[in-house]
Amino acid sequence: MASVVEYKGLKAGYHCGYCDAEEGKVSCGMWAHSMTVQDYQDLIDRGWRRSGKYVYKPVMNQTCCPQYTIRCRPLQFQPSKSHKKVLKKMLKFLAKGEISKGNYEDEPMEPTMEDTVAGDFGLINKLDIQCDLKTFSDDLTERFESEEKKKGKSPKEEESSELIQSQAMEEKLGSGEPSHPVKVPSVPKPGKGADLSKPPCRKAKEIRKERKRLKLMQQNPAGQPEGFQAQGESPSLFPPKANKSNQPKSLEDLIFESLPENASHKLEVRLVPVSFEDPEFKSSFSRSFSLYVKYQMAIHQDPPDECGKTEFTRFLCSSPLEAENPPNGPDCGYGSFHQQYWLDGRIIAVGVIDVLPYCVSSVYLYYDPDYSFLSLGVYSALREIAFTRQLHQKTSQLSYYYMGFYIHSCPKMKYKGQYRPSDLLCPETYIWVPIEQCLPSLENSKYCRFNQDPEAVDEGRSKDPDRLQVFYKKAIMPYGVYKKQQRDPGEEAAVLQYARLVGQPCSERMLLFRN
Repeated sequence: MASVVEYKGLKAGYHCGYCDAEEGKVSCGMWAHSMTVQDYQDLIDRGWRRSGKYVYKPVMNQTCCPQYTIRCRPLQFQPSKSHKKVLKKMLKFLAKGEISKGNYEDEPMEPTMEDTVAGDFGLINKLDIQCDLKTFSDDLTERFESEEKKKGKSPKEEESSELIQSQAMEEKLGSGEPSHPVKVPSVPKPGKGADLSKPPCRKAKEIRKERKRLKLMQQNPAGQPEGFQAQGESPSLFPPKANKSNQPKSLEDLIFESLPENASHKLEVRLVPVSFEDPEFKSSFSRSFSLYVKYQMAIHQDPPDECGKTEFTRFLCSSPLEAENPPNGPDCGYGSFHQQYWLDGRIIAVGVIDVLPYCVSSVYLYYDPDYSFLSLGVYSALREIAFTRQLHQKTSQLSYYYMGFYIHSCPKMKYKGQYRPSDLLCPETYIWVPIEQCLPSLENSKYCRFNQDPEAVDEGRSKDPDRLQVFYKKAIMPYGVYKKQQRDPGEEAAVLQYARLVGQPCSERMLLFRN
């Protein structure tokens, strides 16, 4: 089934959850009735992001806090010192029930989740998503029912009921912005600020080892110090046997370190498809929902009426993505999932993720505030990076971890730059640029074009709008045919704006619903 979207246009001057400007945010959005994973992959590679079924793209050169899509490269990822601390803290807790005490000044501090879509859901209010869903649903169902029958399938009831979902979302909820409350570096002391654009400093331990090695070499200039390997091999202070254990531990070694048989706690991570047809999703729904309410009220101070079952379902359990299970894809298939963290038989955290052709995309995280001491934001991000590496083993093109948006002008959002190596998306040419190369420009200006080639253009731009696919009056037609039936001058401007933002390939595959 093709993606079906309804373009809502540009909305300017609504509340920004990053800088708290009352009318600073500017974005374009569309309602996705259904969407293929390939179309969504292509859209997020053009700066779009989903929040439930609402898909939006900040207008980067106009919005108060430009939001740059950020992705981490898990295959080259090395956990930092503070990441290792979080993983060790979890292992200690699981093994001995130890709760780390003390001052973690050298660790990034844990921010509350950015209130992204207070803004974006406020926007949905204003958008008045009251398209004629009934008519739309009938048209669409009629159109595709015959195709489904030809394939010998009965049309999904769920699909049709989702299409007839009610009008505007009046809830204040987080945005499609992944909310890993991952740790943000604490403010550096004057004169000692860490420059993110420079490589990390060498550890004191490494410096001591180097000094010791030089001292030994000075003591024995002619021969080799004891423990050195044969000439031509890299020198080591340790015999070859010990050398292996001196290698830095991989992310997987740190996460999956074996626990004693009498461990105090048991942690299990379960991947559950977001679908009420899935028995595991259905049976854990009420526990997952209760956790969400507890999190929203404690961490975001949401009043109970703003974190009800309807809001939870629309925001975190309603996805436009059509699940796909191709033979060459990952074992779990593509689509939207809840990654549930079960501690001793109860859910303590849920990471909402999308598994797409080239990446795992983080959507949201909510957790039990009673377990804040475990830094579950950082822990879950590291687990998701490890999960991406695992999926890559079978599906080689699936090799990135998308963390949503990086906002350099917002201190509490800079933590995403700590997961290295990572890239930012150029807002003009949609190529990926290593974050180190972007940071100096961002220090000078909120909005930047990262592509240094002044001649470079957006290769996926809309070149032939007449080929764009339109779904109108129960028929699918190219825009070239549709526009001949239209007399509204505003219609052409809206369609061309949509075409420019989604790019040529998506405009030819997705169906743009017009009524």
